[in-house]
Amino acid sequence: MVNKERRTSMGRKKIEIKRIDHQDYRQVTFSKRRTGLFKKASELCILCGADVAAIVFSPAGKVFSFGHPCVDSVIDRYLARNSSPDVSTYPLVTTSHRGAGIHHDQANQQYMDVLRQLEAEKKRGEALEQLRKGGQGRFWWDAPINDLGLHELEMFKASMEELRKKVIRKAEYLRLEASSPSSFFNENSVGVGDPFVSQTTEANPSTVPYGFDLGYGHI
Repeated sequence: MVNKERRTSMGRKKIEIKRIDHQDYRQVTFSKRRTGLFKKASELCILCGADVAAIVFSPAGKVFSFGHPCVDSVIDRYLARNSSPDVSTYPLVTTSHRGAGIHHDQANQQYMDVLRQLEAEKKRGEALEQLRKGGQGRFWWDAPINDLGLHELEMFKASMEELRKKVIRKAEYLRLEASSPSSFFNENSVGVGDPFVSQTTEANPSTVPYGFDLGYGHI
């Protein structure tokens, strides 16, 4: 029998955990792992409602922190729940961190606020998409509005008012055209036009609420 050579696997290899000697590679790895650590901490806060504090000192001595609701409050809670013979040394660490990490606490709070806003916008977008699908085959102003929030309703109202103004201008133009001799318009075609057409030929997103396609009548 012919012995078949065993094919070696070229899959992912386990990275050996040891200190990185090259300074540039070490700094890049530190930045990536620190970002990943803080991302996991923020996901833990969002998914489980946990209070988290993470403090990291870089090889150069710079301090980075992530905390929810803030690093100081989590550390204070930890110190209050754990009595130790060396507890007298803890306030020094906390005071030092408060001086160096207050900016990071503010950045962390802003980051959490942005995440909440993104989640709210995502839900709003999903609601508008359902509204658009539910209104297919009908005029956009006949679409259901039960699931719209206050902001969407205000946009919808503004769009309806803008549409009303354009309808009035169009009706006034048609009335004027019907009551005037046709020769007048033929001789004075320059400078006389349809005010409705001139303002609607350009794409005007303010006329149609966000989440609806531009068009005459249908979604």
